[in-house]
Amino acid sequence: MPDSRPQPPHSSSGQTDPAGLLLCGARLTDGRTVDVRLGGGRIEAVGTAGSLATDAVGARVDLAGYLLLPAPVEPHAHGDTALSADGAGPVSYGAPEVQRRATEAALLQLGHGATALRAHVHVSDVQGLDALTAVLQARRSLHGLAELSAVAMPRVLTGAAGADGVAMLRDALKMGAAVVGGCPDADPDPTGYVETVLELAAEQGCPVDLHTDGDDPARLARLAAMAGGLRPGVTLGPCGGLRRLPAEVAARIADQLAAAGVTVVCLPQGGCGGADRPGTAPVRLLRSAGVRVAAGSGALRDVSNPVGRGDPLEAAYLLASRYGLRPEDAYDAVSTAARAALGLPEVRVEAGFPAELLAVRGDRLAGALSLAYSRIVVHRGRVVARTSAVREYCNSAAAVALDLPRQGRGEPS
Repeated sequence: MPDSRPQPPHSSSGQTDPAGLLLCGARLTDGRTVDVRLGGGRIEAVGTAGSLATDAVGARVDLAGYLLLPAPVEPHAHGDTALSADGAGPVSYGAPEVQRRATEAALLQLGHGATALRAHVHVSDVQGLDALTAVLQARRSLHGLAELSAVAMPRVLTGAAGADGVAMLRDALKMGAAVVGGCPDADPDPTGYVETVLELAAEQGCPVDLHTDGDDPARLARLAAMAGGLRPGVTLGPCGGLRRLPAEVAARIADQLAAAGVTVVCLPQGGCGGADRPGTAPVRLLRSAGVRVAAGSGALRDVSNPVGRGDPLEAAYLLASRYGLRPEDAYDAVSTAARAALGLPEVRVEAGFPAELLAVRGDRLAGALSLAYSRIVVHRGRVVARTSAVREYCNSAAAVALDLPRQGRGEPS
């Protein structure tokens, strides 16, 4: 498989494919084999295989042998620290270096299928706003390939030092940060930190996305009470500490989060720089209480997780294999639920929905989560990334006699 330096397609200007695109012979999760016509960044038609073949479209992609899914998104990335694990010395937050890392990381995750990403970016008296400036520049350079939004993460918002943090947070929003975030657990007054964030978000009309371990039930209950009336919404993660609480306490907190409409983003692949204690939230408990649970990748080869892959399908695989979710529910956590957490419109493989799609070699979702090697990514109605893998075995009489499956060299064109 290709490794850490995916390349964008040769044609990367423009937002949609004006001539349209026909996806031929794709398998859907309900077992149907269909053709899908795209145009204007949306799905125009879905019909039985071969039924749309006579339609005049600009290009065709043969998806025989592929499962077609709504594209996943990445709700919890760290673009300013991504791909920094191998560097010598302290992590550089200089704008050119951060822009390079953030762009490369976004392309890597785009290759995995994530057509939208939310990056948490530190803003503080140490880094200033340089890292945010670089991530916003990366966002502009990715235009037409993937949607990248930034969460401003101030260090301290209370006490004598808090005034500077609040001023920097306001500046970050003016610059283009779309979400207010941060780590209340690291502030001397976590409740005061949350109050400040929620007040500013309500004033500016923007979402909130906070890092918290979630091991303090009183603090979480207070947060849920304060967050209940805020729109467009509040997201928390990774909340691994909820798993360490007594079952009855965790269940009560889950009910409070559900009532407040709070989304929890878990990180099944490991922790991140915003969480001191790694661990995965109790996803089944949260879901049973009615909490929207999304899954993110967290650290992508930085000091928090030097081997992080940033792969949404791996996150779904872990939710299914380790935490007992059905494959359909696990994939929902990285697609439908994650899109809702980012305020993005729902995607279904049906006419009228956005053409944000991922084709994975395989015929069933469980198999795709297990061995999701070859992938074709569609953003705004055009193919923006391809990953191709070929598995070959040496000649074997046993393989021929048993008619074992063998992946050929041919790839969709």
